[in-house]
Amino acid sequence: MHSAAYPTQPAFERFPSTMSSFRPRFIHEIPAHWAAQTPQAPCLYENGTVVSYGELWRRIEAARDWLAAQGVGEGDRVMVVGENCNEMVVTLFACSLLHAWPINVNARLSAREIGNIRDHAQPALVLFTGHVSDVAAAHGERLGAQATGCAVYDDGMRAARAATAPQREPAELARSVATLIYTSGTTGAPKGVMVPHAGLTQFARISATSRDMGPADVAYGALPMSHIFGIATVLMATLYAGASLFLRPRFDANEVFEALAEPGVTILQGVPTMFTRIMAVAPALGAKPGAYPRLRYLYTGGAPLDPTLKRDVETLFGQPLHHGYGITEYAGSLFITRMDAPRADCSAGYIVEGVEIAITDAAGKPLPAGERGQIRVRGPGVMLGYYRNPEQTAEALLPGGWLNTGDLGYLDADGALFISGRSKDLIIRSGFNVYPIEVESVINAFAGVRQSAVVGRTTSDGNEEVVAFIELQEGAELDRKALDAYLRDSLAPYKRPAEVRTVDVIPTTASGKLLKQPLRAMLD
Repeated sequence: MHSAAYPTQPAFERFPSTMSSFRPRFIHEIPAHWAAQTPQAPCLYENGTVVSYGELWRRIEAARDWLAAQGVGEGDRVMVVGENCNEMVVTLFACSLLHAWPINVNARLSAREIGNIRDHAQPALVLFTGHVSDVAAAHGERLGAQATGCAVYDDGMRAARAATAPQREPAELARSVATLIYTSGTTGAPKGVMVPHAGLTQFARISATSRDMGPADVAYGALPMSHIFGIATVLMATLYAGASLFLRPRFDANEVFEALAEPGVTILQGVPTMFTRIMAVAPALGAKPGAYPRLRYLYTGGAPLDPTLKRDVETLFGQPLHHGYGITEYAGSLFITRMDAPRADCSAGYIVEGVEIAITDAAGKPLPAGERGQIRVRGPGVMLGYYRNPEQTAEALLPGGWLNTGDLGYLDADGALFISGRSKDLIIRSGFNVYPIEVESVINAFAGVRQSAVVGRTTSDGNEEVVAFIELQEGAELDRKALDAYLRDSLAPYKRPAEVRTVDVIPTTASGKLLKQPLRAMLD
């Protein structure tokens, strides 16, 4: 268990009105602004220490100089295999100063996955955050990494240099891309999303203002910074507001409650599976409404929100669980629920500034409000393409600047977005569309179920049937007869699972999204 003593938090301050006109061009201008304005203000809480904005900027400049001395320059790639730490934050912004591209890769990926990304991106340098991650240290040792010798990097950090200098990207493209994020695809070649500075900087402002964040806020930072949620919503928005980040290498539900007590986290954000884990440990810790007076904002995104989870979280913490919708291919959330008008349903909220949306059929024809279809968006956060992958870029980036998200959903009469799921996850049963999230929401409301995942299985006649995987709460046993009766009452016949399997743990990605490909493989 993590325990540390931090300075007393100042009184809560709202979002500074002076920031409303701040329009950075590059992401490094965000910490630079606060280093100049309030250098002593806390920025990062980590292992009982506090890094101020002034100190963070000193480290960023020192890391920039060290990277340059290693031969890193404009248009190069720098890969960081690790888990969250201040060195990862420092490297992200130091690369921005050089107009090099940082690539944060979660150290919990396999050696094969790490190798595929390295081969594809061809970084000039690979860093390993072994001081906070045993798996990062193992990757570094396997790849022959050596001590960095950089004064602002921990002694446990290691670096591996490319045998020959890779080809650099041209200046115009180099200065447009803030970072490469490799998607968590389960098959095929890795896809590196070229995330634009213009999108990240705009969303940092939108996210900070939508949460009314200010310098006294402390955000919980365990979402991996290899994920767009962790980089955009957690890191960039927090720093844009001049707030501080409670930084953890990986998510631990018990530590969440410690951080709520000290230093007093005010903004708690995570994917739905993180909140599921929080709810699982809450009873043993005696958590109850009002126990954490500094907490003022709860938010989940990165996956559809289950109504049972929303109800339970709101009951525990005594305040709304806000929701949003975003994808890796767009720098930040596209839709967010409003603080001043929390929703009782599981809508992803309303479109954010600068974004346009179209709900279309498969041919791209717009559909009327209320009809489910493909979600297409455009705006400043649209990716600049998949790195070195023109074929898949052409499939995703459509004429007119539109991005095909690959998600399905619909807009209600007042413009709120409801996600139906991924188009690739849609199950077609006897000609009827079955949306897994609907079936999962029903199953998750059954007594003893912690979470579920629904997939399709092709039958011998070419049809599809529904298969449900269930993860039970600790100590619970599944009453299959009662579950069958419940599903008969709750779902149309074509939506009911042909088979229900219990598993110890439903697999997730490093960022906490349900990972369905391993479940499908279990059906073969």
